[in-house]
Amino acid sequence: MLKALDPYSVKARYYPALLATIPSLAALAILISWSRFALTTIIASAAMPVLVFASADIARRLGKRIEERIYEQSGGKPSVTMLRYSDNTFDAASKDQYRAFLGPKIDQPVPTKQQEEQNLKAGDPFYERGGAWLRENTRDVRKFSILFAENITYGFRRNLLGLKWPSLVLNLAIVLLSCVFLYKMAPLDTDNDTALRLLVVLALAVIHSLYMTFAVSKDSVVDASRIYARQLILSCETFLAKDKKGATKATKKK
Repeated sequence: MLKALDPYSVKARYYPALLATIPSLAALAILISWSRFALTTIIASAAMPVLVFASADIARRLGKRIEERIYEQSGGKPSVTMLRYSDNTFDAASKDQYRAFLGPKIDQPVPTKQQEEQNLKAGDPFYERGGAWLRENTRDVRKFSILFAENITYGFRRNLLGLKWPSLVLNLAIVLLSCVFLYKMAPLDTDNDTALRLLVVLALAVIHSLYMTFAVSKDSVVDASRIYARQLILSCETFLAKDKKGATKATKKK
């Protein structure tokens, strides 16, 4: 458990889980009496971290499924498509330089423009392996802090999108249950503490549902994935600069 609480897991998995389950957590916190020790207090105390942990696990699995669908609908993984000759995200000279750098690293010949013209996905295995090499060699958070931040943003949005429908279904259940209990309490008394708590939970569930419906979208995930992919490919510049520096030192020694 402690091993899993690295910065990426906390911000890209547990934060979405917390955000997606806020109405449920609020319902437990508001409706349970904390003034005295009872069985319900023990259950609520245990349920909160379990709910968040389970949601984080579900978010990751559902987020990965959504990721695959998004890649399929948008024509492929951004870190792959951006290196194609036909893509205009980077200028041709820069892409040639990045491909030439990645070729020896993954021990694979660089695909040609002619191959891609005959088959758009001809070079994708090369770009896929090149992206994997970059991800594996940019794990230094301090050295590649911008890339790490973009990765967290992408993971957060993707996992939150994965929890969108489960969260809305959970909110619907909270709204229905709150309405049923409030209906049974009618007419409502302003001095009724339980009724006021139910109204707070109901309002929170409605506002939260609006946020999940309109603010959490596929487009936001696509944008984040493209920004992260662009930064991942740009990390080639760091390695190229290092190679140039090493070559300069070697020349001076001669």
